[in-house]
Amino acid sequence: MKSPAVTRGPSMKHCDSTLHVKGQSNYVDDIPAPEGMLHGAFLGSPVAHGFIKKLDTSAATKTPGVVSVFTYDDIPGDGMLGPIISDEPLLAIEETTFHGQPIVFIVAESVEAAREGVKACKLEIEELHPILCPREAFKKGDILQELRVFEKGRVDDAWKNCEHIISGSIDLGGQEHMYLETNRSRAIPREDNQILVYCSTQSPSAVQKEVASVLDLPMHKVEVDVKRLGGGFGGKEDQATHWACHAALACHLLKRPVQVVLNRADDMRMTGKRHPYKQDYRIGLDAEGKILSYDVFHYQNSGAFMDLSNAILERTCLHSTNAYAIPNVRISAVPCRTHLPSNTAFRGFGGPQGMFPIEVAIDEAAKKMGIPTWRLQEINLAGKNYVFHYGQELEDNRLKRCWDEAAMAFNFKETQSRVEHFNSENRFKKKGFAVMPVCFGISFTKTFLNQGSSLVHVYTDGSVSVTTGGIEMGQGVSSNMIEICSRSFGIPASLIKSNSTNTSRIANISPSAASATTDLNGNATLIACNKIIDGMRKVAAESFGCDPSAISIENAEVLKDGLITGLSWRELVSKTYLSRVPLMAHGFYTPPNIHFDGVKGQGRPFHYYTYGTCIIEATVDCLRGVYTIDSARLTHDLGRGIIPSVDLGQVEGGLAQGVGWVTIEELKFSDKGRLLSNTVSTYKCPDGDFLPDDIDVRFLENTDNPGGPLGSKAVGEPPFMYGIAAFFAVKNAIHSFSPIEKKEIKCPLTPEQTLKLLYPNFAYSEEIA
Repeated sequence: MKSPAVTRGPSMKHCDSTLHVKGQSNYVDDIPAPEGMLHGAFLGSPVAHGFIKKLDTSAATKTPGVVSVFTYDDIPGDGMLGPIISDEPLLAIEETTFHGQPIVFIVAESVEAAREGVKACKLEIEELHPILCPREAFKKGDILQELRVFEKGRVDDAWKNCEHIISGSIDLGGQEHMYLETNRSRAIPREDNQILVYCSTQSPSAVQKEVASVLDLPMHKVEVDVKRLGGGFGGKEDQATHWACHAALACHLLKRPVQVVLNRADDMRMTGKRHPYKQDYRIGLDAEGKILSYDVFHYQNSGAFMDLSNAILERTCLHSTNAYAIPNVRISAVPCRTHLPSNTAFRGFGGPQGMFPIEVAIDEAAKKMGIPTWRLQEINLAGKNYVFHYGQELEDNRLKRCWDEAAMAFNFKETQSRVEHFNSENRFKKKGFAVMPVCFGISFTKTFLNQGSSLVHVYTDGSVSVTTGGIEMGQGVSSNMIEICSRSFGIPASLIKSNSTNTSRIANISPSAASATTDLNGNATLIACNKIIDGMRKVAAESFGCDPSAISIENAEVLKDGLITGLSWRELVSKTYLSRVPLMAHGFYTPPNIHFDGVKGQGRPFHYYTYGTCIIEATVDCLRGVYTIDSARLTHDLGRGIIPSVDLGQVEGGLAQGVGWVTIEELKFSDKGRLLSNTVSTYKCPDGDFLPDDIDVRFLENTDNPGGPLGSKAVGEPPFMYGIAAFFAVKNAIHSFSPIEKKEIKCPLTPEQTLKLLYPNFAYSEEIA
């Protein structure tokens, strides 16, 4: 896309920041409640796997304040949901397949009355053995799709040429989304069986489609409106749909507004997480450290239903070699059905789970060979023209540039010497460091989803509104759309408003996911703005007797050949309106030259790659097992960023979330499938004290990206993978105190796990541990 050259001003910031600080930002349940609004609550399955033998809701219907009770039989349309296959019932029918699965939906005059109604329900259920481990599920043939294999070269033939062969297993944990705003939806009845849904969702059109299906209505009778989310991280890409359907079901049948708001405990118990994986790897290298062969098997813990597991597993396969050039690769992957809530999208969408085993393999190989891990990483970095196992070629050398600039700026050799010196001088405190290169593809791998739309209006007073399919969830997409309009029109951002995302204004919206939201909707906004500005230039050219190409607008002033004409933006808007030239336009954008054959596993699935390199240092207290993350320093390929403060926030936030995933964020389930880490007191997220004080983020300079709006690159997901370095920094510190000889690597590396690795021969009680 051609980007207008307008200097960025120092006042640019997130457009919602002032509202947030003042507490004036509106979310779903901040909108004034309409008269007669009802509230919903759920009877969830008390077991992870069971058959419903008897359900009696008669007492619930008599509970004071309860208005109605709904089961699967009350659904007028199709009660099965799912973005890939419709395999999940809106309310359980006969069998329950995860702890907390909704069985009965109760609506009442108040939340308290609805919860009392839930308590009044009588449920008799036969508890069955739950499967919680994907390896067990695979052995029993309980899978959601057939085994997939990506292969390049001749893996089996390559082993004989390898000087070093290392193999091992990984137990890779999941992650709770922990968005500030839990799942919530409000449905309001309209005339002629129409319904308006306010929903905290990343996928308004998915909500619209599923609500229409559940209610047996055409989609044009369902309007979904989303102003902003209090966080999503992928957890609301698909699973927000369920709660909207529940609210809409009761609203449609009762003809009254209905709201569903999950409390924190219910949200954690009833929704899916980042997919945990069990993984086996084997890697072979020559004497110089070049990787000759790599074989990995991913057992994905998909949970009870398909959800987005298939697509997530595909991304895992695509990123299984991360940033490395490997001539012989075999990647096997299978989604395994377990009796947990359906695991779902999370920042990185399977990419982090794909990258983790290759980093483990390289780290183990480096220790066996007696060389620094970062040297082995550097030796095997992919360069320009390298072709990945799925057929796409690296078209530039920015990956190597990120590495080289990080190595120079943060001095890997000096860091290694300093850490080794510290460890030689300290007996019960040890330091470790690790480097994490990242090569992350940008686009939905399902090609049809790569489309964005924008509707831009210029009003006669000179103010502008922009509506896109992008969902604002804290990442700054609304601010980016305002900035794109500002630079396109040459007017201050204060004249521009970003509207809520609404299915009646923008149809067939792709989810705000895959780091592609600003790319798709921003380029669509550029197209819409250019349509309007072309008409305005023609009007101005007629006034000044010149060619339209001589007209430009800067600082809300009309220029001819770069000179101020005395005609203001507002005056030109008025002239354009009086000339009956359109001041509104729709822009539609699809990125060029992307294609992928999911059956063959070949194509060009990504519009481009985002690169970076991060080095993290940590210090372990070898008496207690606790540790500190001392520093995180990185170079990142941002292209030409749109709003620096917003971009920096995304990089630092992604890094923090990645660090949390591999260190202290541990999901714990009982052997019967009950979530034990179900509150913010038992599930630990990194806070300001845990994160390093020294975070140094450096963006590559002079790196325009032709595929991104204003030369930018996507920034939402790639920084997450930098956090993986924290795992290896802590692991290396442990190793310097007590060499790690376990065949299975367990992640996250919590302080409890750290203490056990520091003292592997110490007898301890599992109950105490």
